[in-house]
Amino acid sequence: MRARFRALKHTWKLIVLISLVILVFCYAMFQGGFVSWFLFYSFLPFAVYSLAIAFYPMMNMELQRLLPKQEYVAGEPLRVRIVLRRETSFPLFYLLAEEDLSGSFRNAVLKQDNKALLFPGFKKEIIFDYAIHELPRGEHYFRSIKLKTGDLLGLIEKEKKADSEDKILVYPSYTEMIYRPFENHFDQGMAASRERVQRDTTMAIGVRDYQPGDRFSWINWKASAKRNDLMTKEFEQRQSHDVLIVMDCAPEQRFETIVSFTASIARAILKKGAQAGLLTVSKERTSFPIRSGEAQLQLFFYHLAKIQPVCTVTMDKVLEAEPFYSGQNVTIMLVTSNLTKALIERAGHLGQKKGKVTVFLIKNERELPTNEERALKAMGIARGVSIVLVHENQFDSAFSEVSMQ
Repeated sequence: MRARFRALKHTWKLIVLISLVILVFCYAMFQGGFVSWFLFYSFLPFAVYSLAIAFYPMMNMELQRLLPKQEYVAGEPLRVRIVLRRETSFPLFYLLAEEDLSGSFRNAVLKQDNKALLFPGFKKEIIFDYAIHELPRGEHYFRSIKLKTGDLLGLIEKEKKADSEDKILVYPSYTEMIYRPFENHFDQGMAASRERVQRDTTMAIGVRDYQPGDRFSWINWKASAKRNDLMTKEFEQRQSHDVLIVMDCAPEQRFETIVSFTASIARAILKKGAQAGLLTVSKERTSFPIRSGEAQLQLFFYHLAKIQPVCTVTMDKVLEAEPFYSGQNVTIMLVTSNLTKALIERAGHLGQKKGKVTVFLIKNERELPTNEERALKAMGIARGVSIVLVHENQFDSAFSEVSMQ
């Protein structure tokens, strides 16, 4: 419908232009004299240029968008260069170019306007730049640029949407943190955690006599042959710490802070050498098994870059529906901005079966806990659940704060 209206409008303006040319010519013919013919010949170049613009093939314009890289971190700036190429050097009086930044770029802070008024003249290649001051988290698509030109009289205007799709991925921002595992320590706070001792089977440091329960693969056959008795490899013992992070994905004004904090603690845990898993329920349930390493961190960040706050169930219901790695003892960290009695009860029940449960309560930079949240904090302590208040831009204190003041 819009395209039909635009075509009708273009046709109507073309008829008006031709009518003006005929009208001025008739005036010169019937009036005669220098002034009337001077008026006709003065108007004629503008009319011819307008007619040429009316039939100018804008579809022959090619668009190229130059991006410095494809992956960014939220808050980073982005400078975009647009290159327009034409097949002919037909003179254009002006060209209005505007990048379409709707959709996921709606909340982007522009450092430089995404539209430009250009005067190409006879140039076949036209270049303009614009900048986004702070990129929002997410997967963003550049789809098209609106181009508009016209004649000097403003009678004829032509528009075109030049399609050119590019994509960038903006990971959540994070804060450098030092991870310190938690454990209950009366009512005073938290200290170093209970970490399970495991054998590192990749590093044997000696041999010992075989004991019932040793694995068959641990037997050192060469040493057993020498001593004529079964000998078992002795491995270096290391401390392991498994963490499951559960992030609240309910619609919430602090959601970006929740994502940023989740990214920060996940990075800190994995950089410490511990193992971590992640559970989110947004449009769909997504669970990452507890693992370690850089690849795990990349999976976390890629998922957190695209996640949206569209969960329709409360966090206590999410916990109720999860098996939580049956038979595996893990430290569970809940990241939310909404503390409720049901959540504390579910977390306390979970802590009795699985071990330590810590709730990170996300607040704005200067926001204080409410009286209800203070009462729930006391309830959490009674049930063995630690509640840590985390303010925006103060993530680095999350593992040093003893509790919610």
